[in-house]
Amino acid sequence: MADLGPRRLQLRLLLSLPTPVLRALAGGGVVYKGGRTLDPRLQFLASQSQGAPPISSLTPDQARAVSAGMVALLAGRAEKGVAITALTVPGAEEPLPARAYRSADQDPSAPLLVFAHYGGGVIGDLDTCEAFCSILAATVRCPVLSVAYRLAPEYRFPDGLDDMLAAWRWGREHSAEFGAPAEHAAIGGDSMGGNFAAVICQEMKRTGEPQPVLQLLIYPALDVAGDGPAMQTYADAWPLSRETMQWFMGHYMGPEDAPSDPRLSPGRAGEVGGLAPALIVGAGFDPLLDQGEAYARRLEQAHVSVRYRRYDALAHAFTAMTGACPAADAACREIGAQMRDMIAASAG
Repeated sequence: MADLGPRRLQLRLLLSLPTPVLRALAGGGVVYKGGRTLDPRLQFLASQSQGAPPISSLTPDQARAVSAGMVALLAGRAEKGVAITALTVPGAEEPLPARAYRSADQDPSAPLLVFAHYGGGVIGDLDTCEAFCSILAATVRCPVLSVAYRLAPEYRFPDGLDDMLAAWRWGREHSAEFGAPAEHAAIGGDSMGGNFAAVICQEMKRTGEPQPVLQLLIYPALDVAGDGPAMQTYADAWPLSRETMQWFMGHYMGPEDAPSDPRLSPGRAGEVGGLAPALIVGAGFDPLLDQGEAYARRLEQAHVSVRYRRYDALAHAFTAMTGACPAADAACREIGAQMRDMIAASAG
């Protein structure tokens, strides 16, 4: 990838302009939908994407390149004081690339967090969530293990999920090697990574294995064929639209796969009692918004400890926008603080 330094600097300067100027550059006015107003920086970024080919018109490889370029421009830098180590972990069929994040002041009582990145099961990699994983390591003071699972359509459902299941089990068994208590681990992810995290908790219940310490579900995709009110209101949202979600699932699912399968759509699971405590996060301008809200209600009704937080002015994928949008950066740090508080409460 070409040096993006000048483009990144130019974008940062533009995004530092006063809100009225940003809105004017984005076409004027405000973006107001579903009772929410989009952050002016995200409004500007969305306006800049108009005219570009939609992801649904690209090949998976082209979409991966576009996504990587967006992350390189919008994500913040890794947190100072967080050591990042490359390693491999066992997957379902072959070793998987991974990165470990450990803060200089890591809390020895904090669990390991095994994390899965976003991308509809088709795009994304370890760079996608590097800034966010480093924020979690610094804020929660826990070790974070980010895993690059196999992607569709080269590896369709359930290959990526099975990779994360294998990585989760390995992380739980080896948590002490990362400075966490032995066999003391949490699971988390954003978007499709949140899907995987939710499924893993349900799978642990099915197999009778210990639940994670906590499940962190950030704007999770919990019903892969869901068509609720948010999917209608934010059908044309940026960067995730209804059309893009359908494109993802067209590559991720095989012809024989049923969206009603709880391993595809954990929000459709019949029984959710007895699962790990959950921190569920939603973005206001997101066609998946009501899926996380509905799952939080179901868990609460099943007497699972739940915290739900919605960031009304933000859009899907904001965890990869911490360098461009101060509100996204603040939200990511607040997520870390919420997770830290939940872990402390469960330990007490």
